[in-house]
Amino acid sequence: MAPPPLLLLKDIRLTFGGHPLLDGAEIAVSAGERLGLVGRNGSGKSTLLKIAAGLVEADDGSRFVQPGATIRYLPQEPDLTGFATTRAYVEAGLAPGDDGHRAIYLLESLGLTGDEDPKTLSGGEGRRAALARTLAPEPDILLLDEPTNHLDLPAIEWLEAELRSSRSALVLISHDRRFLENLTRATLWLDRGRTRKLDRGFGAFEAWRDEALAQEELDRHKLDRQIEREKDWLRYGVTARRKRNMGRMRALDDLRTKRKAQRGPQGAVRLTVTEGETSGALVIEARTVSKAFDGRAIVADFSTRIARGDRIGLVGANGAGKTTLLNLLTGALEPDSGVVRVGSNVEIATLDQKRASLDPSTTLRDALTHGRGDTVEVGGQTKHVVSYMKDFLFGPEQAGSPLSALSGGERGRLLLARALAQPSNLLVLDEPTNDLDLETLDLLQEMIADYPGTVILVSHDRDFLDRTVNAVIASEGQGRWQDYAGGYADMIAQRGRGVDARAAVKADAKAKSSAGGAASPGPAPKRKLSFKDQHALDTLPARIAALETEIATLAAKLADPQLYAKDPKAFAKTSDDLAKAEAEKAAAEERWLELEMLREELAAG
Repeated sequence: MAPPPLLLLKDIRLTFGGHPLLDGAEIAVSAGERLGLVGRNGSGKSTLLKIAAGLVEADDGSRFVQPGATIRYLPQEPDLTGFATTRAYVEAGLAPGDDGHRAIYLLESLGLTGDEDPKTLSGGEGRRAALARTLAPEPDILLLDEPTNHLDLPAIEWLEAELRSSRSALVLISHDRRFLENLTRATLWLDRGRTRKLDRGFGAFEAWRDEALAQEELDRHKLDRQIEREKDWLRYGVTARRKRNMGRMRALDDLRTKRKAQRGPQGAVRLTVTEGETSGALVIEARTVSKAFDGRAIVADFSTRIARGDRIGLVGANGAGKTTLLNLLTGALEPDSGVVRVGSNVEIATLDQKRASLDPSTTLRDALTHGRGDTVEVGGQTKHVVSYMKDFLFGPEQAGSPLSALSGGERGRLLLARALAQPSNLLVLDEPTNDLDLETLDLLQEMIADYPGTVILVSHDRDFLDRTVNAVIASEGQGRWQDYAGGYADMIAQRGRGVDARAAVKADAKAKSSAGGAASPGPAPKRKLSFKDQHALDTLPARIAALETEIATLAAKLADPQLYAKDPKAFAKTSDDLAKAEAEKAAAEERWLELEMLREELAAG
């Protein structure tokens, strides 16, 4: 018999503005569950997660939490007000008996010292502090709402490894496909207020979803045909002319009611790009370009050629200089030395990463038409602004709404709409995937594939890069940038590793002296175990012992000769769990031995 769930939401209903947002949604989370919660922007995922966390009360339905079970929730927009430092903020989330060293380890791993003033943090730094606070107690259940937002590639890959090794159950909302595929074992689809569960990870979800939608469409078609048959009988049936068959009339009315209640899939975004004139064969050429700020090299002696039709991805840690390089290549920023030549007849359309081009007081209509009437020119055709809004899932009633009322996802779609309406043959997309749902990402990928011009994009989304670019320019540290053929996975295969952590970027800045910019030749720093290493050294023996117990339990279960015959799926899962536990134990033993040798070496020195 399966153990009872740690958290259970049943028949959850919630209405906003007269429309049902949640209409019978359910979640069951068992120990060790890895659940991806997916659905369109605005479908209610974040609200459902807040109900699961106990922060929002549903209109109807029940919420059950096993007594003693601990839950931690990561919001999209964490609030750090009232805390003097990031360390104080993280430690405030610990319960009596929690490991204080883990808070320091997490802050350090996420690129923070713990001494930062929350008032001065960027959005990304605030997100890192909130992640540390959520993960530090090692709760029974982690509820994570877009944990990779504002994180760079090194932080995303670190977080993925941390969650993979965690014992906590996980409910995860994310638009990062690779992140979902690598972490989930089951998928919960929130669609039109209701939830449907697939007992497989996100990698299998999209094919399953498409089959479900195709079956729905077939069922609607059959129902429409049945209604038409009944209407024909009503008009032409011999019996109907003599007297109304009230039973059949009621049946027809029931069919109409049923058809009206069948809410079809939510509308799809339709992306159309406005093409400019064809550019020359050479779009951009950079020769030995360099740029530095405050004595720190951002770009050093970089050369590249970008031809018409290329799809180029720029990757690097936050602070590596991706946007600076982008501005140099497009002529928005002058280099300190070297030459950038933009080819003939190049028309650039830009998607602004920081949303700086959005005036909060501007209406949605004026943002799309630039305040000039009610029409917009798209793909060589004039469209009414409301029609164009519908292509990006905006309702007609939103035309006069100020941009301050838009959600993050809606702002992302608006900027896409503005960028794609500009005539162009060079698309420059700086973090285009921010706040976009998976369906919109699919269409953006298709649009980039079909775009006849050239595309340069900056992204931390590994799957998006692999699907869209044919070359990657990666930061190698100290202002050095290197071209690689293919997508992000191809870059790793050639380079032997992913994007370097931002610690390398910070080290580059610290290596300059305030006087001459050369590295200080002072004494070598005294070596010591970091908080992370000391924490691992202290906790790994207990972890190894727990894994030995788990391995023994799993081996005893597999020793039952009847297990395979009774339950082949349980046999396969137990075999898989045993292999994973043995691999984790071997890695833990190797790491402990490495740290113990280092400790002895430092003690002897």
